[in-house]
Amino acid sequence: MDWGPLQSLLKGAFSLDIVGQVRDQVRTLLNIRRERGLPPAGSKPALGAKLICGEVRMTVQAGMSHSLWQWLVELGWREVTFRPDRRRYRDLPTAYVTRQIDSSTLEERSRILEAAIANASYRPVMSRSGRMTLPRGRDS
Repeated sequence: MDWGPLQSLLKGAFSLDIVGQVRDQVRTLLNIRRERGLPPAGSKPALGAKLICGEVRMTVQAGMSHSLWQWLVELGWREVTFRPDRRRYRDLPTAYVTRQIDSSTLEERSRILEAAIANASYRPVMSRSGRMTLPRGRDS
């Protein structure tokens, strides 16, 4: 069997991957980065969707109302629609997200969200050696 075309295709894909990685590293070293703009708000996200605002992330749970979604959109929260997202986020504890859904007033929502952000933490990351480590924050 002739592996020539497949081999050249794989070699081309590998070299593009290396070029992309090198370009990414050069852009990082030269600090040539653009902050992503705030994407347009979409419709209310589905159960299990990830929402982000800055470096904080939450997972949509059952019971999120349209009014809560609109309030979060006004604060700058958006659904993560791109994959894979390699950025590191601090995750809001699910207990706070549940309390957020159950809240009835704007003052209560604000207070719960503030407490949730204060208690947000980075998820552990699996290293190449198989050990769990916490990612460094932006200011670390």
